[in-house]
Amino acid sequence: MKTATPPRRNLLLGYLCAFGCEVVFGLSYSFTKNATETATPFALLGWRFAVASAAMGALAAAGAVRVSLRGKPLLPLLRVALFSPVLYFLFETFGVARTTAAETGVIVACIPVVALIVSAIALREKPSRRQMTGILVTLVGVLASVFAAGATASFSPFGYALLGGAVLSYSFYFAAVSRASQWNGAELTLAMLLAGAAVFVPLAIAEAVMSGGTDGAAALLRLPARDAGFRVSVLFLALGPSILGFFMSNVAVAIIGVNRTATFIGIATATAIAAGVISLHEPFTSAQGAAAALIVLGVCIANWPVSPRTTSSYSSSRTLSTATSTTAAETPPNSPSTPSRPSSARTCEVGSRPGEPVAIQRSPDGLPPPFSPSV
Repeated sequence: MKTATPPRRNLLLGYLCAFGCEVVFGLSYSFTKNATETATPFALLGWRFAVASAAMGALAAAGAVRVSLRGKPLLPLLRVALFSPVLYFLFETFGVARTTAAETGVIVACIPVVALIVSAIALREKPSRRQMTGILVTLVGVLASVFAAGATASFSPFGYALLGGAVLSYSFYFAAVSRASQWNGAELTLAMLLAGAAVFVPLAIAEAVMSGGTDGAAALLRLPARDAGFRVSVLFLALGPSILGFFMSNVAVAIIGVNRTATFIGIATATAIAAGVISLHEPFTSAQGAAAALIVLGVCIANWPVSPRTTSSYSSSRTLSTATSTTAAETPPNSPSTPSRPSSARTCEVGSRPGEPVAIQRSPDGLPPPFSPSV
């Protein structure tokens, strides 16, 4: 029987994608802050997803990315697009407007923890102790960075509820991507961008018309042409976080799973701190440096590789134990001792339907055993 364990090089690709998407997301905060100084959040979101969906559609039409919608169920695809970007950005946009930056940072920092809970319930993926420890260390680092920048409170229960909705939406997005195994990363990304454009472009136009009538709509259309800073921000947010970031996030979840991908979320906070200091000339304190170090330490703890020797020993002992128990159960009592061939122990269960997820045997530390072409 063939194993479904991904090769080590694929695991490395998954880790790089998880790390890379959070770096891109972390860089987006500075561009978002610059753009919203001259435009409303909905104007920025509308232009961002309009440009991103047009660019991704052009790549698909040119054959640069592989997109095929035939013979695949649409419900998993729509579920991914609903949770992120639609619900996540709606909850976040209105939640940020009703709370302080510190409160937003504290609540959004809970995404990795909530994602692990959702994964354990919806996907039956139990996190390892190392993953839990690493995420808790990262959470402490994120909270420390928020309070180091100065914490104030708005005491807005409705705002807290909206941000809680954003946390739940992003956590369910992870689970939805894991279930959408029939779709590749480019197809998921294109669906997310089209959904974002379908929702946020009309909202941006409606907001402009309500505030300024036809003149407001015309000003929205001229915004990128007359404001160079807004134009640069839109191009970066569309091509960076929206296309590249979403794509890498989808690939990471498909390769290393929800639990390990979620452990990298704190990297966005560390990147945002560095980007703010470099590009926006924001102050940097030793407390922020210590908080960033804690974030990186937590990610390292959660994803520290297990040596192949240890993993192999675990896999071999499990296989030998299963084979021995199976042989003992099949040998009737009081029968003469006869040589028996060791029975093969299953190390994975392949789905009975095409595209059904594969359950992979993992070691106690969460890493799959070394890749082998057959068992």
